[in-house]
Amino acid sequence: MCDMVLILCWQLIDKIIPAFEQLHGPGYQALFLVDNSQGHCAYPVDALLTSRMNLRPGGKQARLRDGWFLDLSGQKIVQKMIFPLDHPDFPDQPKGMKQVLTERGLWDNKLKMECKACPDEANACCARRILDCQPDFKAQRSLVQEVIEAAGHICLILPKFHCELNYIEYFWGTVKRYLRSNCDYTFATLQQNMPLALASIDKLLIRKWQNRMMRWTEAYRDGLSVKNAQLRVQAFSSKKYTSHRRIPEQVAASFD
Repeated sequence: MCDMVLILCWQLIDKIIPAFEQLHGPGYQALFLVDNSQGHCAYPVDALLTSRMNLRPGGKQARLRDGWFLDLSGQKIVQKMIFPLDHPDFPDQPKGMKQVLTERGLWDNKLKMECKACPDEANACCARRILDCQPDFKAQRSLVQEVIEAAGHICLILPKFHCELNYIEYFWGTVKRYLRSNCDYTFATLQQNMPLALASIDKLLIRKWQNRMMRWTEAYRDGLSVKNAQLRVQAFSSKKYTSHRRIPEQVAASFD
């Protein structure tokens, strides 16, 4: 796990979340929009991930946290992923996929550890896919998500390559434009101008970016393609449209 993820989690725990709670008081939840980057999506070292498991016990595989499953009566059963210290063959060793599935009543001797390419709709083609479809493995969150949700707040990981859904990108773009316009290519000037660049952005503009992001979100939620979503967003924001009740027919027709 990279140091940047650990630094971000420390900032969340020690700085960001306490500052939000101090500002707003009890009873309020923060919504964190997090970029879908490799670092932000990093998992805890003991996360329930089949990619960190072997088929058989012991060996070089991760020591996973406890899992859980539902028995035939619907009762939730906590499952240890590590053999106990007094186990005769694998004391204090990771169980591996076969043992975990056997304890859940899901193991079949015909199963392989994994397919070369699992069919899209398959959920029992190999040991890895069966475990991946189990509710405890499916519920595994990234480390950033766990930190935020443990504090009682909400975390949404944005889709990859969709910076239009995160209006902090608009903010940083404006900051960098200010810095480029007031640049003499020295680090000292950059240090002086950074606070000025941050302070130059009006709160009203930030709220406009938020509204624009919400329009993108609504367009995607309605099933529009990127091109048609962009047309809808432009239809709301373009100055040539004088009516807030309807958009031009040529734009509306493009959504069909």
